[in-house]
Amino acid sequence: MGTLDKAEAMKSRTKLFAIRIVAVVQSLPRNREGDVMGKQLLRSGTAVAANYRAVCRSRSQAEFISKMNIVVEEADETVFWLELLMETGIVPAQKLTLLIKEANELLAICAASLRTAKRNKGA
Repeated sequence: MGTLDKAEAMKSRTKLFAIRIVAVVQSLPRNREGDVMGKQLLRSGTAVAANYRAVCRSRSQAEFISKMNIVVEEADETVFWLELLMETGIVPAQKLTLLIKEANELLAICAASLRTAKRNKGA
């Protein structure tokens, strides 16, 4: 798989992730906790996909690194909100396990890409 194919696959994967995040937020209880955590999760979870698209349009290695930093931060924040929803019992663990796994995988992929880009910039 070429670099462009991998980028397109990640764009699709992050978009599907964002769609799944929207579904979780729509299922949250309409109370103070659900509203606050839902807003944060919706913002960070959809930002992963939106910012990854921006990464794909980077015009330089420095811009790639800057934008990928944002993706990594948003993915990590999304993992936090998903874990918090699960650990507080607001959403049953079985409903979030696969989504948390996907969030961690996206985080690992993007963090590895960021490390590689930083290493190559220094080379």
